[in-house]
Amino acid sequence: MRSISFTGHRKLSEDSTALSQRIYSRLEEEIQNGATDFNTGGAVGFDCISAAVVLKLRKVYPHIKLNLILPCSNDEQTENWAKEEKAEFYRILSLANTVEYTSEHFYKGCMKVRNARLIDLADCCFCYWNTNKQRSGTGQTVRMAIKKKINIVNLFNEQLSDIN
Repeated sequence: MRSISFTGHRKLSEDSTALSQRIYSRLEEEIQNGATDFNTGGAVGFDCISAAVVLKLRKVYPHIKLNLILPCSNDEQTENWAKEEKAEFYRILSLANTVEYTSEHFYKGCMKVRNARLIDLADCCFCYWNTNKQRSGTGQTVRMAIKKKINIVNLFNEQLSDIN
């Protein structure tokens, strides 16, 4: 069993449709090579786009699983989100195979705990990381993946570049 976790920026510098197509193509290859579990933190942006792609792939590969690893309650996580973003989050939530909360309530370090859990579960990390943004949750999560010595695939700016 191979597990892939996703981490990425909330604001994307490219069209989400093109990014979704790249994720789909890469994940289909990973599924054919034995990947079965896909973990996301449920944030706006890359996390939700990746989750939506996994759900689309699950229609073709019903054995794969989408696992949500969430940092706090749904209401607290989505508190300042736009109506459309909340609707997509709740759609994904309703279709996920599993949902795990790393904390009952939001606190200053809950995102870091969620990120660590994502990497703990992963054999591979797919990220959307602008390497110029060193101080970000995405950068923090990628550094955790580097420390664990797992493969990292960066999908930022139409690049399919492996970090390790």
